Amino acid sequence: MPTAISGGGRIGTNTPAENAFNALSRANDGLALRQLRLSTGKRINSASDDVAGYITSRSLASRVGSLRSALNAVGDAKNVAAIAQDGLDNVNDLLTQIKDAISSAASGALGTDEKVSLAQAAARLTDQIQTVVDSTVFGGQELINGTFSEDFVIGFSADNSLISLSFDLSSSNSFYADVSTSSNTSFAGVSGLDLSALSSVASSDLGIFSTSQISATLTSISNALDNVNNFASFIGGVTNRLTSQETALQSQITNFNAAISRIEDADVALEQLELIKAQFLQQTSIISLAQANQNPNTFLQLLG
Repeated sequence: MPTAISGGGRIGTNTPAENAFNALSRANDGLALRQLRLSTGKRINSASDDVAGYITSRSLASRVGSLRSALNAVGDAKNVAAIAQDGLDNVNDLLTQIKDAISSAASGALGTDEKVSLAQAAARLTDQIQTVVDSTVFGGQELINGTFSEDFVIGFSADNSLISLSFDLSSSNSFYADVSTSSNTSFAGVSGLDLSALSSVASSDLGIFSTSQISATLTSISNALDNVNNFASFIGGVTNRLTSQETALQSQITNFNAAISRIEDADVALEQLELIKAQFLQQTSIISLAQANQNPNTFLQLLG
């Protein structure tokens, strides 16, 4: 802290000038600091500005980066769910048409040729189901053929453990067998249901459209349709959870960014006030220094 010591009549040490010079140096430092903060918009431009604040803000920024990655993962998971949902909806529509065809064939008013025609029409629908299953793809992987299972990191807990969401489409109520071959004996989790058998229905052998089998065929198709709908509902619940997680992550990112801003960003109004103060002190220090440098000259009168 400067002291108002003049040094009396001693000219070897001009204490007032040194005090004014030191004050000018501090004013210049303060001026440079305020100008830096105003130009960058940051209160903390280096660790020396605020050691604790620097560490805290960097830690929060790292956390925000993790949350943004989780938010991207949620978006990917929602895309997978939406694509799978769309594929299931298409399968549902096709199965409904097949069920309608089987229901019509169950009528005793229809002859053999009509039943064969209905079976062949239904067989073409099963081909389309296979096309839908094969084309329901995300990231090069089929979603509803019973083989897709991935984890999505959708959040970070306080101890950095991961929260994972797994789409496991290999469970019994969501298994889609290959409907294009006759080697399969199940479809959509229904044991014994072989949709490829529709292509084998002929006048000489009605097969699954025969009077003895058509009731079981209709029941199996109804069960398969129920399973598809149940899994579609499950996907809908997953989507709702993902939407909730997305909202939570967005809110957390906003709150963390607000905390970072409060610690790291400059208060422009305050910095402008301090800048004006530093400019004023700079000017007064220059004037005081100029005056103090003239003080030794007064002692020259003693030598006259």
